[in-house]
Amino acid sequence: MAHTLHHSLSPDLLIKAMDYTRVGVIMTDPDLEDHPIVYANRAFEEMTGYSADEFIGKNCRFLQGADTDADEVAKIREAVNTRQSVTVTIKNYRKNGEAFWNELHIDPVFDEANSKRYFVGVQKDVTDYRTAKEELLLSIDEVSRLSTPIVPVEEGVSVLPLIGNITEKRLETILTNITAAVSDTKDHTLILDLSGLNDINEHVIQGIFNLHDLLRLLGTSLIITGISTKLAIKATGLQIDLSQIRTFSTVKEAIQLR
Repeated sequence: MAHTLHHSLSPDLLIKAMDYTRVGVIMTDPDLEDHPIVYANRAFEEMTGYSADEFIGKNCRFLQGADTDADEVAKIREAVNTRQSVTVTIKNYRKNGEAFWNELHIDPVFDEANSKRYFVGVQKDVTDYRTAKEELLLSIDEVSRLSTPIVPVEEGVSVLPLIGNITEKRLETILTNITAAVSDTKDHTLILDLSGLNDINEHVIQGIFNLHDLLRLLGTSLIITGISTKLAIKATGLQIDLSQIRTFSTVKEAIQLR
């Protein structure tokens, strides 16, 4: 139930107030054929590019297009059929054909005065946010890819230089990227150069050991270069036997003597 300080607020004033909101608001009538829009505020018109006389009396599906996710549409249909609230982010289309991402909240409302049920849809254009999020994910993917720069040096042989610090998360990414890359390139040898690492902790040592086993399953031999006395001592302390992995002082030496 709505609460107001002054009970004399007129319906016209409330409707006018809705026109000043920055989100699109519509009301639909499930008792009419094809569940049409019976009210929309000004922001909905501005968001979609349609005028009221073009959509009043029509079902909201006119906003859908070729790339509208059918699963999201099904969620809306299910919520309406069961008279439940639902929130989706769905690709819709403006009158000029431009696509936009619509964060849509639908709630059933009951008009006690007329014993009648409606649905209210609150719509927000989140295209800028969605685009920024997609660009961020692409950037993260690019950074992830650059963090494991596998360099082919000759037929069937590639080098992966590890530089900087290795966190558990980065180590997980490296393992995933390496196994995927080796599966694609069919390399028979991968040289892992550790000379650029700032520090080597137990996660790195265990990761190298796990990588050796993963690559062996793929038919690829692992060679380690740039191994330090510090790493060897830590490996011994963790009772990890790195002797089964071939090691060389430098990448050049590994290529020449492998």
